[in-house]
Amino acid sequence: MSTVDETPPDSSVVAVVPAFDRADSVGATVEALQSIAAVARVIVVDDGSGDDTAAVAAAAGAQVVTLRPNQGKAAAVLAGCQATDADVLLFVDADTGSTAVQAERLVGPVLSGELDMSIAVLPAAGARGGFGLVRDFAAAVLQIGTGTRFEAPLSGQRCVRRSVVDALGPVDRFGLEVALTLDAAQAGLRAAEVEAEFDHRHTGRSLAGFRHRLRQGRDLYRAGASRLGHKVMVRALWSSVRGRFWA
Repeated sequence: MSTVDETPPDSSVVAVVPAFDRADSVGATVEALQSIAAVARVIVVDDGSGDDTAAVAAAAGAQVVTLRPNQGKAAAVLAGCQATDADVLLFVDADTGSTAVQAERLVGPVLSGELDMSIAVLPAAGARGGFGLVRDFAAAVLQIGTGTRFEAPLSGQRCVRRSVVDALGPVDRFGLEVALTLDAAQAGLRAAEVEAEFDHRHTGRSLAGFRHRLRQGRDLYRAGASRLGHKVMVRALWSSVRGRFWA
């Protein structure tokens, strides 16, 4: 079930922020996005949080869409898209905090008509991140599927035209980013990466972090397999493993 506030049509950029248990950072994220001149409104999708995410987001000035129970990132982002008729949408993770202001770098190329989707390349995480295997896997899938090598294939910080969302096929949870890029390319839409100094909470090399990346890898495999086939996904996985450990 979801609840959506009634709002007038949008004529500018609307930011969509999927959030799960992010009461500690969602307020700062909303405030940073509101400081961007081109952003007309911020929609936070509370995806079954067990904390005060929704209340904090609303207090910061966001429109809140509530999903119950938790439905995953893809469903949360799409629920936010359905809550507005804006032609340009900005996807920003709730844990980016004050660095969400960097999303301004993504907006320009889309508003100017240069791109249909801009994708943020974040600074290297170093030891705060994992070993990069899931990222390499995603990059291999996209290189096969689009002919382009993406540096940040899993980046959740994106600015997109409505046409990119309209082109998106079925996708579950963490398969969203790979699916967006594959389907945009299939539809002949223009996507490119833009460097931006976002920061966010890193899961690191903890057990929880590895569990998260395992789920992420599973979901991106499903997204890719439904579009490219299992043989292609196995080839991409082998390529990424070989490149990571036997380069």
